Amino acid sequence: MPESCPSPSGSTAQPLWRFFVVLAIIAFVFFMLGRMTAPSVVPSPVAPTPILGSAGDDSGTLVGRSRSATLEEVLQMARRGLVELEQNVDDYTATMVKQERIGDRLHPEQTIELKLQTRRIEGGEVTRPMRVYLHFLLPAESQGQEVIWVEDENDGKLVAHKGGRWNLLRAWLKPDSFLAMSGNRYPITQIGMTNLIKKLIERGEHDLKTATATVTIADGHRVGDRECQLIRVRHAEPNGDPDDFSLAEIAIDSERLLPLRYTAFGWPSAEEGGDPPLLESYTYLDVRVNEGLTESDFDPDNPAYDFP
Repeated sequence: MPESCPSPSGSTAQPLWRFFVVLAIIAFVFFMLGRMTAPSVVPSPVAPTPILGSAGDDSGTLVGRSRSATLEEVLQMARRGLVELEQNVDDYTATMVKQERIGDRLHPEQTIELKLQTRRIEGGEVTRPMRVYLHFLLPAESQGQEVIWVEDENDGKLVAHKGGRWNLLRAWLKPDSFLAMSGNRYPITQIGMTNLIKKLIERGEHDLKTATATVTIADGHRVGDRECQLIRVRHAEPNGDPDDFSLAEIAIDSERLLPLRYTAFGWPSAEEGGDPPLLESYTYLDVRVNEGLTESDFDPDNPAYDFP
């Protein structure tokens, strides 16, 4: 009896069918990873406006009377704050409120539970690595998402998962990869008050060389339940730098010298005028220092977390 010919729907077609199934699964995984760290975008998210009115206005009643200051005075404050963070703060927890403009698109405000262990360097060597845990609370589309990054583990990759019904898998990503950076101005490696205050010092030293900024300081400002000094740094005209701003507002905890709020505004268009557009805003609320965080606080297998 002659051998049967293979059916078009049999063994010859089966590998092709399996190929398309695998392709669909891969496409779904990459779709989910692309959404892993990117918040949903709404047409017109509400953005902070300058606390004391327009970029050229120092009048207002939200804080105490402002006084003129020098960049060097502000830099000295920032350097004292950096010393406090590096020498006396081992870790902290906070609620971080974040909003960023990516390109021309302003993303909605995010509220994130933050745990951070600070980096300790002794004798030129890292004796305690930086560790970060994030738990997204708002907006609803990001709720439940968790991210962990430990600088000396997993080849420097972060691990993350989505919240809700999309909590299907763990994603391991390089912090500066396209997927991890989607919806973020900076990688997770640059998060936290220490990195923020270092950036402020770097920008202040640049402005000090170019003499392009004017500064005011006002007492009596509050961030949450903390009394702060509100520093306003204003540029007279654009300088073309990638991180250029027309106005920056920095709230420094009057007692602990910690930077609790940083907000930077761009340049209003000549056609629209009005308040300058928000570039980035970071606020640290309910900051608790030296909570005794341990390795388990940065372990995705921690039973208190929701990693799949």
